[in-house]
Amino acid sequence: MPSSVQLQRINSPNPITTAAAAAISLKQSQAVTRQVLPLSPRAVNIPDSVAVHHAHSAMALPNQCCSVVVQNIDAPVPSVWSVVRRFDNPQAYKHFLKSCHVIGGEPAKVGTLREVCVVSGLPAASSTERLEILDDDRHVLSFSVVGGDHRLRNYRSVTTLHASSNGTGTVVVESYVVDVPAGNTKEETCVFADTIVRCNLQSLAQIAESMNKAAE
Repeated sequence: MPSSVQLQRINSPNPITTAAAAAISLKQSQAVTRQVLPLSPRAVNIPDSVAVHHAHSAMALPNQCCSVVVQNIDAPVPSVWSVVRRFDNPQAYKHFLKSCHVIGGEPAKVGTLREVCVVSGLPAASSTERLEILDDDRHVLSFSVVGGDHRLRNYRSVTTLHASSNGTGTVVVESYVVDVPAGNTKEETCVFADTIVRCNLQSLAQIAESMNKAAE
């Protein structure tokens, strides 16, 4: 099997599971963990005011699934945030995206729309996304998917950054809620979405840590 992620019904012609197996090769990092929603602030030492952004389980409908992934990064929050906050340039660390174009509004303004093109091999071609939250003080970014050619409908993601316990690193928490596509189970949908998020956050860690070392 080409991925260390356990995919269910791998021999099924289901678009999500077969694409995940064929297109995603991921070595899980010990720095990445999956939490169960609702997220406990004590679990990752985050403020209550920020934890509420990750309470997707309270809003999820019966036909939706939700999850949260946590990534530790050996770089300060400002360095990591400088990459995450670029709503107009998600492909800087999301390597499953090949391009991004802002199609309505300003890059750092809530309500702005962007259209991203997805690399070949995934069950998607493009996605239209709206910026929902951009909080430079609390380091919170949220976007929702409002259109495009893909199977992950009504996807909404929230990403928050917090200083690690040693004060020099960053804890990134990314949660999402999404419709379960017809023909897939909640578990299959979460496995696929979690894999994408983990890959993105591991890429973010590599970039931010490289930036931090270069600045020393």
